[in-house]
Amino acid sequence: MIPYQHEPFTDFTKEENREAYFRALEKVESELGQDYPLIIGGERIFTEDKTRVYNPSNREETIGYVSKATKEHAQQALEAAKEAFKTWRKVDPKVRANILFRAAEITRKRKHEFSALLSKEGGKPWKEADADTAEAIDFMEYYGRQMLELKDGKHVNSRPGEYNQFDYLPVGVSVVISPWNFAYAIMAGTTSAPLVTGNTVLLKPSSNTPIISYKFMEVLEEAGLPKGVVNWIPGSSSEIGDFLIENKDVGLISFTGSKKVGKEIIQKAAVIQEGQNHIKRVIAEMGGKDAIIVDNEADLQVATDSIVYSAFGFSGQKCSACSRVIAHQDIYDELLERVKEATEKIKVGNAAEPDTYVGPVIDQKSLDKIKNYIEIGKEEGRLVTGGNTDEEVGNFVYPTIFADLDPNSRVMQEEIFGPVVGFTKVKDFDEAIDVANDTEYGLTGAVISNNRMKLEQARRDFMVGNLYFNRGCTGAVVGYQPFGGFKMSGTDSKAGGPDYLVLHMQGRSVSEHL
Repeated sequence: MIPYQHEPFTDFTKEENREAYFRALEKVESELGQDYPLIIGGERIFTEDKTRVYNPSNREETIGYVSKATKEHAQQALEAAKEAFKTWRKVDPKVRANILFRAAEITRKRKHEFSALLSKEGGKPWKEADADTAEAIDFMEYYGRQMLELKDGKHVNSRPGEYNQFDYLPVGVSVVISPWNFAYAIMAGTTSAPLVTGNTVLLKPSSNTPIISYKFMEVLEEAGLPKGVVNWIPGSSSEIGDFLIENKDVGLISFTGSKKVGKEIIQKAAVIQEGQNHIKRVIAEMGGKDAIIVDNEADLQVATDSIVYSAFGFSGQKCSACSRVIAHQDIYDELLERVKEATEKIKVGNAAEPDTYVGPVIDQKSLDKIKNYIEIGKEEGRLVTGGNTDEEVGNFVYPTIFADLDPNSRVMQEEIFGPVVGFTKVKDFDEAIDVANDTEYGLTGAVISNNRMKLEQARRDFMVGNLYFNRGCTGAVVGYQPFGGFKMSGTDSKAGGPDYLVLHMQGRSVSEHL
């Protein structure tokens, strides 16, 4: 087993890589409009009620039609998962890990195909889509290796006349509710973790991006995953969401999404149902309101590059995206002008085009929400650039900057989830830290400064789960920067880190008298 290293990103300045991506787009386009069934216990089930999945860069382009699960299908999937758990939990962890390694290699061989689908279905520009697929590979490779480290448990001491052992057991049936913004990476990661630890899974993907998760199911089947271990049940949250969360036979719920929905899941999962003999575990990642602090001793070019990429990469549709810039008064005006100039050079357009930097936002609901916040921003601060949309063909919002905002304004406090960033001015570094912490979220943050003592102050006092120095606040890499946040950003589960798999297992101590 070679040591873990993250999957390298594709260099699209090379003509052969650009040509390969164009070929992948052609393949994806040749498969548009297909019907996709549920997968329950290995059986394909087509339903009359379907979701039309469309390209957010071009709403007229149909990616496919996906069958929608009912409560009856959800119950059928639950029974299949319960049955599969009887045998899957006993499978050698090395075998489970090897399935992930094979799935990673299958994905690697079809990397551009999956990325091209993300460009179409999820509206991800080339580099963002490539990074999404690479991260999916990383999760499978990393969690497989982590399981091999955990398979024999942890060392505990024994006294004379006794032998003690500490090992891990799977929890049972897991519900995975995956998001649309990292439609392959997070979906694959939150599915791989429970399955490699011996649990079975009910996978409910986002209705905006379900087809990439269907492709992942095909990958798992090709890799040798037994029937019923992962059951694919796309459907509306109102129809099957609460049913799954509240079901007495579910042992674990893994959710990535909004704070509002995450809080509701935590509350509902806490209620003990009739016949339930366990306390459900909830792993939740619920968003952020992430800040980049720019000190008066900062490299302003580094700061500019970090802000633009973190705020507008994938149209700001990342829970880690920079939506607040907290700048020292001495450099505030110059920094604002630099970021404005860089932002206005960004290409906005169809995500399938090679040089697009900012693609569409995911759907009409997101578009309307962002437009509302832009109007709020015009009242609360000064519009520096952007603030406009192009909705004729797709869901396009131009990168938007607001300046001179009060730290307690709505634009500086509420998660927008779009290409909108607000600037506020502070008098010193202490105030910058106070402003950065003054939000209910605590996911990511960054500090741009060449003063070592200020960086160390931030290390001590900036309360976020992922803190970066002299770089942007997005782009955590599996196995390098375990990801998860504080406060209302979630349960700080640290996906892609050394303690993540343990959340999917139960520790057991066995003591034998000799």
